[in-house]
Amino acid sequence: MRRVLAALAALSLLGACTGGDTDEADGRMRVVAAFYPVFEAAQRVGGDLVSVTNLTPAGAEPHDLELNSRQVDRVEDAAVVLFFGRGFQPALEQAASRAKGTKVDLLDSAGSLLKAPPGDDHLEADPHAWLNPVLFRAMVAEVATALSAADPANQAAYQANAAAYGAELESLDQAFSQGLAQCDRRTMVTSHAAFGYLAQRYNLTQEAIAGLEPEAEPSPQRLSELTAKVRSTGTTTVFYETLVSPKVAQALAREAGVQTAVLDPLEGLSDDDAKAGKTYVSVMKDNLATLRQALGCR
Repeated sequence: MRRVLAALAALSLLGACTGGDTDEADGRMRVVAAFYPVFEAAQRVGGDLVSVTNLTPAGAEPHDLELNSRQVDRVEDAAVVLFFGRGFQPALEQAASRAKGTKVDLLDSAGSLLKAPPGDDHLEADPHAWLNPVLFRAMVAEVATALSAADPANQAAYQANAAAYGAELESLDQAFSQGLAQCDRRTMVTSHAAFGYLAQRYNLTQEAIAGLEPEAEPSPQRLSELTAKVRSTGTTTVFYETLVSPKVAQALAREAGVQTAVLDPLEGLSDDDAKAGKTYVSVMKDNLATLRQALGCR
């Protein structure tokens, strides 16, 4: 009996020394992802070699993420932690600073690709870079680099998976470029300022009801300005999103006499969407179809 207890104690100590970087059940490398797009990127690049935890639950707003003690432990013990900086999820940034494994701020890693045009201070502070497929593709490459650094033996697999996923994102970018090339209108009115990088990529203008925080309340003056702009630009649609109340967007649309439609910022999938098998690419294609109809594209 003493030998059994000693053996169990030794195994327990060994598990503690590994820093929890593999899944006890099947030996897969543990990866922690900030929210849905990062989670999908880690799954696609890591494949069967990794066990990925999405810290933002399905249907939850990632801006509001708070970590419980178990999640903090997961972050600190993971082999790879993938997150967004710029204050997007402060609780995760703080936990990541104490992580034992490889940690990557995907906004920092994208580097010069995220630079805003001169004078565009708003976009400089915008963390929603994943809504530009070109920028997201660069982040996928950084995910492959991070997984390879933590698990060099499987570098070839990670790079091959990233290349395959990257090809899908390149095709998506081409679909957006072609689909939004000839449109009657180029202004999109959105519930919050999440689509700056998408607008920049495809030569659109974003007019947001609220700022970067989706729950921010617009001033009466802002709503009055937008009502006038909707009418003067011939805008037909005010876009709202899936994880935030549509009431303000609906009120603006009623006042301006236009319709509303969903434009998904892909900050998370609902349980129903996840069960239906929706993905980053499929949701972005839905967004493209919605934009084409609203902007009168040919």
